Amino acid sequence: MKRKKDKAWFALFTVPTLIAFVTVVIIPFFIGIYYSFFSWDGIPANPKIFVGFDNYAKLIGEKRFMTSAWLTTKFTVMTLIAVNVIGLGLALLVTTKLKFRNAARSMFFMPNLIGGLILGYIWKFIFSDAFLVMGEVTGFKSIFFNWMIDPQYSLYAMVIVFTWQMAGYVMIIYIAGIGSIPEDVLEAAKVDGANFWQKLTKVTFPLLMPSFTICLFLTVSNSFKIFDVNLSLTGGGPSNSTELLAMNIYNEIFGYNNFGYGQSKAIIFFIIVAAITLTQVAITKKREVEM
Repeated sequence: MKRKKDKAWFALFTVPTLIAFVTVVIIPFFIGIYYSFFSWDGIPANPKIFVGFDNYAKLIGEKRFMTSAWLTTKFTVMTLIAVNVIGLGLALLVTTKLKFRNAARSMFFMPNLIGGLILGYIWKFIFSDAFLVMGEVTGFKSIFFNWMIDPQYSLYAMVIVFTWQMAGYVMIIYIAGIGSIPEDVLEAAKVDGANFWQKLTKVTFPLLMPSFTICLFLTVSNSFKIFDVNLSLTGGGPSNSTELLAMNIYNEIFGYNNFGYGQSKAIIFFIIVAAITLTQVAITKKREVEM
């Protein structure tokens, strides 16, 4: 009887979520695969012309798509390093015996509570108007100028904003991982004469591998899928020099009305992200098993 009640409660809480997931994610995904084989502008009244794999063959030779893929890869590598180094550093800082560590945790996590669109518009003002004023005041005009008009600095601006937003989030995960490390292990390392760096690299980091797995996965997937900050901060400019893959797909579908071709880009984008994230998880999971 108790087992039947447990199954009923399990169904009550999981079935609605499962229905929503199938309705919002699974069904649209397969519909998107279907549309990727057609040439269509997205207007129901207009005909869909079956083109087979022509859309997929076309995007391989599209310079703009390949440029967006390269920019997205470059952006992801920079944010992967910056977010996790800073997030781990903050976690190590706030797990010490600082008097204001609780306030510091709240302060560092707070940027994650701000929406990406709002965050982008705030930092757009800083990188354009505020930097111009700072350049006039300090005289360092080679550093403080309008970053939004420079293709290279615009991408760096996106890295800074994403890192500022995401570092506090991964900090919380690293804090949980550090808190789960047994104190007797750290004490044993101290008794054996290990210094701070040796304890960090030989004890703390290996025991943090589950946290590394989660944080690296979240950083890689969110970096590849970034859209809101890209839209509000740079808009893909100047001259599409910061148009990442998600924005490229959005512009293809809603800007140029190439619905079928845009869907083929989205499918390839999904395969790329899935392959990279699953590979990363497999590698870091293996390190967890070896510990």
